[in-house]
Amino acid sequence: MPVDTAPATGFADRDPALRPLLDRVLGAEDRARIEPLLTELGTLAADEIDRQATVADASPPKLRGYTPDGERVDAIEYHPAHDRLAHFAYERFALAAMSHRSGVHGWPSRVPHTVKYALSYLYVQAEFGMACPLSMTDSAARILRLFDPERYADEIAALSSTDPEHRATGAMFMTEKQGGTDVGLTETVATDHGTHWTLTGRKWFASNPGADVVLTLARVPGQGEGTRGLGMFLMPRTRPDGSRNTIRIDRLKDKLGSRSIASGEVTLDAAHATPVGDLSRGFRQMAEMLNVSRLSNAMRSAALMRRAVRESVDHTRERRVFGVPLFDQPLMRMTLLPMILDAEAAIALVLESAARLDDADAGDVEARELVRVLTPLAKHTVCKRARTVTGEAMEIRGGDGYIEDRVHPRLLRDAHLGSIWEGSSNVIALDVLRCMRSRKAHRALAGTYTDRLVDLPLPAAKHLVVRWAEVSARGDRLLGAPHDEQQMLIGRYADELSRTVMATLLVEQASHTPDDGRALLVAHTWLSLLTAPETLPRTALDRLAALADGGDVPLSAAQEALNV
Repeated sequence: MPVDTAPATGFADRDPALRPLLDRVLGAEDRARIEPLLTELGTLAADEIDRQATVADASPPKLRGYTPDGERVDAIEYHPAHDRLAHFAYERFALAAMSHRSGVHGWPSRVPHTVKYALSYLYVQAEFGMACPLSMTDSAARILRLFDPERYADEIAALSSTDPEHRATGAMFMTEKQGGTDVGLTETVATDHGTHWTLTGRKWFASNPGADVVLTLARVPGQGEGTRGLGMFLMPRTRPDGSRNTIRIDRLKDKLGSRSIASGEVTLDAAHATPVGDLSRGFRQMAEMLNVSRLSNAMRSAALMRRAVRESVDHTRERRVFGVPLFDQPLMRMTLLPMILDAEAAIALVLESAARLDDADAGDVEARELVRVLTPLAKHTVCKRARTVTGEAMEIRGGDGYIEDRVHPRLLRDAHLGSIWEGSSNVIALDVLRCMRSRKAHRALAGTYTDRLVDLPLPAAKHLVVRWAEVSARGDRLLGAPHDEQQMLIGRYADELSRTVMATLLVEQASHTPDDGRALLVAHTWLSLLTAPETLPRTALDRLAALADGGDVPLSAAQEALNV
């Protein structure tokens, strides 16, 4: 069995960005409550969770279709390492429960999304796969709370339970063979029987197919074509009489990554189901589930980047080439610097999106509009960049990084998943374009972040105000182009929006801690490279150890790094 030696220090303690960012985005009471959890989960993630994840990845689940007597059971059997990972995620740290019930970890109300994503980010640095059913369980409870809370009170309670005897997991079955991206091609048909409905069709890629609670879309007769004709339904694993529902798992997918959890092809053979919310708004309700799942994808990719950076920094410090540590080699420093910056900017964007989601859930209409575009932007840019960062980490490790004894192959495999699940990068970019067309989302971003910059006492803030005006005008020109050209250009423009938001957040962070030269150096270096990619960031390269580990940087040196 491959074994990767984890560092003795916890992942939270070795992350120079996480705690300072939380100091800014959380109130004092929430910040105090999360601190012991950061330490505990960060330590476990660097030790037992990481070890169990290695075993679970090498021991994927298996489908047991029938009993020895020939009775169909469609049971998925997991390795004990998977069950231990589930214990930490669902029970010990309540990552699926905390957004839906009060009292978790001492919070008097529901735990903020920022806290949930910060803790999940630590967990995922060790175990990526479990975060998929975890996210769907969390999202399923959210959708039922939003759109049908009275009918599904028992299901919400089970999905948000931390009791191993009563907790349930959730899933979202959307993809069909003929219509992945084009959900309007869904062929699964719903039939009304008065007291319940039945669903008949086939789902081609169903993650967590053995879930207790499945949300899915099906065509409602007489409701119309395309997405208008789709209603949302809940399919339980067992019918009300206790018998097994007719959700047949035809086979499990042999996936490149995320191997610790199951994904499969599923046939719905007149499966028992009940409607969720307004059947005429099924697709819109599912879109809400998709949007929060996409933010989870971005969080997971940020976690993979942080783990990849940590592995690379550790290796280059230990490895000597021609008598000099790799970390001190000029070209290696130039390779590590953007990885370090990308990891820090990624978690800043995730926490910002989570904070705006908290505001939106509290009734802030402007925040709801903002998070609608921040989420696809985060997924588009962070997930795509994670593929590069994890690939660089493998190359930095060399031949050993290509061998399954190390964590690098798992990081690389899992990183590619982020850009595919819940919509590929092109699908997500087109979603950003829809937000721009219907909501002028690029202007909303420019207005919001310009307002947050204008009073900051940093020269970088003034440069960013000018940049936001330019980026907003560029978005207007994009919308004025022919529709095919809009689609051609939107991927590049989405990244530009994302990176300008990230620059704003890093400058805000530096302003929040005016005596922190490291935060100012990060912000100045990011902005300089964003504005002039050919810049040689000498100050940052000279202070790479402080950027990698945290540490003191003279303010005078950080101020010199601004080159725009």
